[in-house]
Amino acid sequence: MQISWYGKSCFKIQTKPQRGGKTVTITTDIFDVKSGLRPPQGQMDIITLSKSSYLTKKIDRLSKKSFVIDSAGEYSLKGVNIEGVELWQDNKKKEGAGRNTIFLLDSEGIRVCHLGSLGQALTEKQIEAIGEVDILFVPVGNSETLNIKTIKAIIGQLEPGILIPMNYKVKGLKEKLDTCDAFCNEFGGDKNIKENKLNIKAKDVKDIENKLVVLKVN
Repeated sequence: MQISWYGKSCFKIQTKPQRGGKTVTITTDIFDVKSGLRPPQGQMDIITLSKSSYLTKKIDRLSKKSFVIDSAGEYSLKGVNIEGVELWQDNKKKEGAGRNTIFLLDSEGIRVCHLGSLGQALTEKQIEAIGEVDILFVPVGNSETLNIKTIKAIIGQLEPGILIPMNYKVKGLKEKLDTCDAFCNEFGGDKNIKENKLNIKAKDVKDIENKLVVLKVN
């Protein structure tokens, strides 16, 4: 499995669900060039959207070639199992920032959890629904909605093997977000050591916990 980050909460996950089979590409939370960043190009077999507000004319065009998932449920596509867990983005519910969908992707014996635009702590019921997590994509750039204490509590509950921060301030991004400094300091990582992509196998995530991987923007 290969994971690339494009900024915000957008990742491209390339996986071969069956040994020797075709590569399947899953893209999460694709954005518009108006953000100041360059969105991913090329093959997109599956697109997941944690918020329905991410639906744009571009998504409408892409949906003619890609399978777009923007709601909770269980999906099995091209050998990849995907589950969406819906919850409110913050504790204000209807009066707040709206709904958010957490996506869980299972392929090659690896379980990936994308927290989307999560802005509050998870309940025990939600933790149970998410289950075991090998790789966790966690939003770290908005301390007003999800501070480091809450992030630490969520990670403590999910106990992922690998942590990948997302949705934080990077060069070129027009949206005002915090840096990932506080998060990296908390989990013993160096923000200056970044990988272009993460190439990972199931055996690599066994018997490790909270390993921090910071990715460069592609």
